[in-house]
Amino acid sequence: MLRHLLTPALPSLLLASCFLDAGDDKTGESFQPRFRLIPADTFHFRSFVDCNMAEAWIGDTFRIFPGKNGEDPLWGHAEDLKFADGRNADEAFLTPFEKFIRPTLPVNARPGTPGLHGAVWFETVYQDARDSTGRTLYALYHNENYPETLPYDSLTGEGYIEQDWPQGLKGPGSKAAVCRIGIMRSLDGGHSWTDRGILLEDLQPRMILKPHNNSNTFPGGVGDPSAVASGEHLYVFYGEYGYPGRYAAANYSRETEWSGQCISVARIPLRDLDDPRGKARRWDGKGFNIPWDGIGRPVASLQIPRVEGGGPASDSAGAFHWGPSVSWNTYLECWVMLMGKVIGPSWKGHQVYISFNPNRDLGEAMRSQEWTKPRLLFERPGYNLWYPSLQPMDTEEDVRERRTCLKLGKRARLFIKNIPARPSEYISMHIVEFEK
Repeated sequence: MLRHLLTPALPSLLLASCFLDAGDDKTGESFQPRFRLIPADTFHFRSFVDCNMAEAWIGDTFRIFPGKNGEDPLWGHAEDLKFADGRNADEAFLTPFEKFIRPTLPVNARPGTPGLHGAVWFETVYQDARDSTGRTLYALYHNENYPETLPYDSLTGEGYIEQDWPQGLKGPGSKAAVCRIGIMRSLDGGHSWTDRGILLEDLQPRMILKPHNNSNTFPGGVGDPSAVASGEHLYVFYGEYGYPGRYAAANYSRETEWSGQCISVARIPLRDLDDPRGKARRWDGKGFNIPWDGIGRPVASLQIPRVEGGGPASDSAGAFHWGPSVSWNTYLECWVMLMGKVIGPSWKGHQVYISFNPNRDLGEAMRSQEWTKPRLLFERPGYNLWYPSLQPMDTEEDVRERRTCLKLGKRARLFIKNIPARPSEYISMHIVEFEK
């Protein structure tokens, strides 16, 4: 381990828990992998993170793609989407900010013209298995826009109308952003990228506006994706923040909004990643039958019931899970999902949850929906915990098996973005160890 570059573990009074064992949680479910948190030296990521960690092995090089790029009227133009390399995950994560490399990325198109609009964050990298060099990559990106960067187009139905628009994170004079999900492709291992188009989005009629939206974040949309390949499809798990129908202030229903939100799933054939627009299908409760811009249904087991405090994303009094990070665990032989929990306005929440799915093939019957009820993994009162993920280490096994955040084993680092640390920090204070 690169312990000479790590700092001692934080005092225990800052940690909500040191050890957890899911085997003691009697939920009545038959599939209950065990896990525990092992305190470790604090590992500080050395660059800017505001998203899931996108990464891949390019030959013998572990490569990460954090950061943000593009136009943003609220926070300013960004050029922080860069990459760093290492002989293992630890080396890449410890790369100093000034050593990160900026790839060639598509430029923003003018408002009202075709092209890429708004800011993008890479959230997942799928490595094309057909390319033996490992250099063909598809990055799923979280994309945020505003009425001024993506104005409403009556011919296509895309874009947003500023009327009754809710406020953003900077107070009453700021605007909230709408998120959607797209795909970029690289043929050179991530040095340059071309935009392939939008994969999933919610349109203007589903935006939740004033007077009901007081979340200070999104009027609606889909975002924060984590994608995994299973069979012939890429399965995209994402946050759904839109109204499950046409929003109208006169007949708004808080319960209706809650029913259509939380973590959802869609899929797209791997063969369609070069031209994804219109090819993805959302889950409708029985199968993947809903169009890419239609109204699907969330994963029911991941929703927080209303009797347990669950509520809609637009209401600061509700609670919901968000920000999935999904990996295949070769030791447990199951899928593992980490997620955050919102419990207040401006995406406040100090807890991280975990869920499991035993089905390797997510395409058969209801198997993409068979996630265990989320259980508490970690909490840190006084902080907002965003983008939790499990990450490989520098062990011989992790390097030999070419592990990434999408494929892990018995042990992995738990990384979380901690806010309101100044500046916000993406750190690991624990190792997660699983038991069958």
